[in-house]
Amino acid sequence: MHIDLKNQSLKGVMLNAYPDSIGQKWSDTLSMLERPEFKDVFSLFYVLPTFFNSDLDRGFSIVDYNINNDLVSKEDLKALDKLNIKLKFDIVLNHLSVASPQFKDVLEKGEQSKFKDFFINWNEFWSNHGELNKDGIVIPKTEHLNKLFMRKSGLPILKVLFPDGSERPYWNTFYQDIKYHPITIDDLKVVPQLKPQDAKIICAKINLAIDSSQDFSTIDFGDSDCSKNEIISVVNKKRTYLGQMDVNAKSPLVWDFYEETLAKLKGFGCQILRLDAFAYLHKEVGQSNFFNTPGTWEYLERIKQIAIKYNLMLLPEIHAEYGSGLHDEVSKKGYHIYDFFLPGLLIHTLESSNNKAILKWANEIVTKGYKTVNMLGCHDGIPVLDLKGKEVNGKYNKGLLEDNEIETIMNTIIERGGRVKNLYGPSGKKISYYQVNATFFSALGENEDKLLLARAIQMFMPGIPQVWYLDLFAGKNNYQAADDAGEGGHKEINRTTLSIKDINKSIKDDIVINQLKIIRLRNTSKAFLGDIIIKKSFENEIHIIWTNNEHTAELKANLQTYIFSVSFSEEGRTKTISFS
Repeated sequence: MHIDLKNQSLKGVMLNAYPDSIGQKWSDTLSMLERPEFKDVFSLFYVLPTFFNSDLDRGFSIVDYNINNDLVSKEDLKALDKLNIKLKFDIVLNHLSVASPQFKDVLEKGEQSKFKDFFINWNEFWSNHGELNKDGIVIPKTEHLNKLFMRKSGLPILKVLFPDGSERPYWNTFYQDIKYHPITIDDLKVVPQLKPQDAKIICAKINLAIDSSQDFSTIDFGDSDCSKNEIISVVNKKRTYLGQMDVNAKSPLVWDFYEETLAKLKGFGCQILRLDAFAYLHKEVGQSNFFNTPGTWEYLERIKQIAIKYNLMLLPEIHAEYGSGLHDEVSKKGYHIYDFFLPGLLIHTLESSNNKAILKWANEIVTKGYKTVNMLGCHDGIPVLDLKGKEVNGKYNKGLLEDNEIETIMNTIIERGGRVKNLYGPSGKKISYYQVNATFFSALGENEDKLLLARAIQMFMPGIPQVWYLDLFAGKNNYQAADDAGEGGHKEINRTTLSIKDINKSIKDDIVINQLKIIRLRNTSKAFLGDIIIKKSFENEIHIIWTNNEHTAELKANLQTYIFSVSFSEEGRTKTISFS
């Protein structure tokens, strides 16, 4: 089967990192790529969105799409261009930061803001489709609520204060944080008939409540209790927010913003555009808030038309069960798809010494002509949900693995120190594991032979291989970083910043040198522009050949011993990679 990778700039291997994953600024990573050890290793760089101005979720809460001058410079873009490395960026379609100019305008001007409908007022969205509760929040009717796909416990809302003193709930699918700041006696001067001695006592009580996260409504203000509402209003006016606010894609201003953003990213040198959280964008009463149809397809087509204008390749990011067939639907619409199945399949393959599941998937990619981007580790976790089967229209479609096999993968990674991310139902109850957070090296039991074979298999899989910087250096789980990040900090286990000293030391390690050899072959050999042959073999072996006229590349691997060979031929000469 011929895999269409004729676009040379998109055929190579992609590095994946934050601007400050190595050293202190992006320039430190670029200096690493200029070293002779990295010559011809990468053709693409997926730089994560702290490249832009952001404030939460390690870049995925965008303030604006301007360069983050603390980490990146225009000179860096010139340096990358000299290396002939093309860029992949994110556009976070579903949400923007509370600190974005658009949402700040809403907070400042309220009903008079031109961006009032840029975001989704929860109560207005559910008007006539639910009941207002005692807290002033519309609770959707049960038939609607049960269709919502939750990324956190509780309703997906953030209540914000408008200039008129009212609180408005806005749709907030992902992260949020509300901070209350200490008040002073001067702050309370706006409360009528409040005596200075009472103001001092109230200040102490309020600030103690802030420190202990106490509900302000439960505070006894004594003789001043009749002014409780005014006092709490003062407290609320000093609170600040962090949050990813869902945008209202029914607003023309949102599409104007998308157009401006794609033009800006193209100007930075973007070639591939990852559509983050796009499946949550289309919202309609009576439908799920995750990949409802046909609305999601219609929005995706609108984005596609803008991307065509700027010659950008789109990569929709979506996690869904294999059994749902959603990956197949996205591919049939002409899009590249993320191969979120490969990480879990590789762990299963290496732990069970069985090739059945991974070869089934590899053959499906080939026979169906999927255009994929694959990886071992990434800035997120190791997907688990994606491997499962699912019932669709009364028929159960099997997963790539059985549920007990998925459970084994998950338990194995957790036993080796992984942390868990869950999904929630409308009631706030956990309904499913989503992914397990760990470095890929630690998930494999910190076995260098397994990691190197996993890398070799990845490089011979069809698709664009993406390499997480920490995997390249055999990074281990960083428990301290995960603990220090507090609740929701599980992802930091796999985001350790490597110093220049770390790089200088690790670059001499066999596991790094050997990975670079395999990656360089994948990045430079013309064999990978041709046909892939997945050979029949014993269940504990893998044998893959790529051919393109006189150019060939061949992988033979034993899944029990982790011993493998990589050979290649160019212009009639056959060579074998020698591993340290």
